[in-house]
Amino acid sequence: MEGVDFALLNTVTRPEVFEFEGISMVHYFTDNWEKVQNFQARPDDILVATYPKAGTTWVSYILDLLYFGNIADERQASMPIFMRVPFLESIFPGLPSGVDLVDNLPTTPRLIKTHLPVQLVPKSFWEQNCKVVYVARNAKDNAVSYFHFERMNKGQPEPGDWNNFLQNFMEGKKVFGPWYDHVCGYWEKKQTYSNLHYMFFEDMVEDSRCEVERLCSFLGLSTPLEERERITECTHFDKMKENKMTNYSTVPTMDFKISPFMRKGKVGDWKNHFTVAQNEQFDEHYKQRMQNTSLQFRTEI
Repeated sequence: MEGVDFALLNTVTRPEVFEFEGISMVHYFTDNWEKVQNFQARPDDILVATYPKAGTTWVSYILDLLYFGNIADERQASMPIFMRVPFLESIFPGLPSGVDLVDNLPTTPRLIKTHLPVQLVPKSFWEQNCKVVYVARNAKDNAVSYFHFERMNKGQPEPGDWNNFLQNFMEGKKVFGPWYDHVCGYWEKKQTYSNLHYMFFEDMVEDSRCEVERLCSFLGLSTPLEERERITECTHFDKMKENKMTNYSTVPTMDFKISPFMRKGKVGDWKNHFTVAQNEQFDEHYKQRMQNTSLQFRTEI
């Protein structure tokens, strides 16, 4: 892969969490901060924003195929998704920074990924009235997925056991801050910023055809039905899990012996992890944290 130094990537070690701009962060997402904040968005840029492990790669791949699927067969086969839809705030040894990757994208529109909460998104995205696609996933499944991701990814802090992780998740001490603030922040933004399309992971699992159609409508794309069908087929979880260009198996910081990057992609897997006591505690805490929002989630379909 062009621009990737695997020897350097292998030097990635688990980072410590610290407070940064009011949220928990690690240095892999703050070391390039000035360049991230001064990033110059273009009016046709499309920003994919999510809390980690909420369907980012899924939506990124759908967008990539919608815009470049027909001209990019070679690109699809040889360039991993993290090079096609760069992770803006990332700066890992052995990889170009997210900002540099975006600045060097040869395609238009540029598809850009971020996990930043809404208040930390570079201002130029709003000033340029860029389209933003936000994907939210119910808190319980999101927590489970994030836990397994931290277990297998050296670029993330040590998660501890499941109970320890869950307490930290509830307290908002995970990288990119509290889930509650993240999903609610973009939900509030959507009320005043019409170029934000808010999607739910659960809707995508239940009816991805319909969600692809709604995405096309938001983006103003008149993608033919048969093309939409093909894209829905290509982006099925099981297909993406086997696809080396979307499953992150080329990234040496991730240990697939512990857990695959794309694990289950299901709704309701939290039931296999939460104890009765954890579930009761979580529900009580959730009710407090989410009492002032109209945002609603489904934890099963």
